[in-house]
Amino acid sequence: MRLQNVDLNLFVVFDAIYTERNLTRAAERLCITQPAVSNALSRLRTSLNDPLFIRTPKAMMPTPVAENMIGQVREALKLLSSSMHLGDSFDPLLAEHHFQLGMFDVTEETMLPSLLAALQVHAPRLSISSYPVSREEMLKEFVSGRLDLAIDAPIVTHPDLYHHPLVTVPYVCLVRKDHPEVGDTLSLEQYLALSHVHVSSRRQGVGYVDAALNRLGKHRNIQVRTKHHQAAPKLVAETNLATTVPESLAKNTDLKVLKLPFEVEPIEWHLYWHRSADQDNANRWLREFITALMQGQG
Repeated sequence: MRLQNVDLNLFVVFDAIYTERNLTRAAERLCITQPAVSNALSRLRTSLNDPLFIRTPKAMMPTPVAENMIGQVREALKLLSSSMHLGDSFDPLLAEHHFQLGMFDVTEETMLPSLLAALQVHAPRLSISSYPVSREEMLKEFVSGRLDLAIDAPIVTHPDLYHHPLVTVPYVCLVRKDHPEVGDTLSLEQYLALSHVHVSSRRQGVGYVDAALNRLGKHRNIQVRTKHHQAAPKLVAETNLATTVPESLAKNTDLKVLKLPFEVEPIEWHLYWHRSADQDNANRWLREFITALMQGQG
């Protein structure tokens, strides 16, 4: 099959069917008739010599060929779409654009409020969706078009993912202000004698803090393990527990903030985007806006 012999619009239909798993919904998504979708699928099936989708009682299920194609098809469509708008200007005051951001709870809590407040002034018609994206799924989410930007530690690597640093945040220890065993400073012996709340998305395994302690041959007592950063300060406020969190999380609490009595590598947050959006004016504007905003607060 030669590309010049194929109508590229067929791949737009292919993407819609893959997304909706239903010909009628795909037609509604594309604002065309259902017979037109069926005709496009038939033509693509002939060109690729594969059924692409198998009708089942519940949905149109993709064949292995379709599964193998979808990532590259979506990336190609995104590149084509971006190339058509390279010359377009982007006026943030007038633009009506929806951005999808990948953020964990800690970055959402510490960065999203100031970002939204700034956007209301500089780009009032923009809207934002924020949701967590696992590192294993990040590339897939970008390629599918379900993600525009993501904020994560600089440990996600792929040649199609670009990133640059946003901000570096040190870790601090939090205890309640009237803690009976902790004053205004914290020694290593005191830290190790405390019981701790550890925040991790994983059920088991060590984080930055415990890795640093392990290098010293030390071990802390983790009494509570929780998935959400918002929970840790609340648990500490009502108990004699301690928690070690990025300093940015301490700003919105009424807890005692203490410098750690040992060295822990600060956490780095990087901004990620897909290479297909690198020259997109809207995406580039938001990247630069977020970078300037976050680094100005650092």
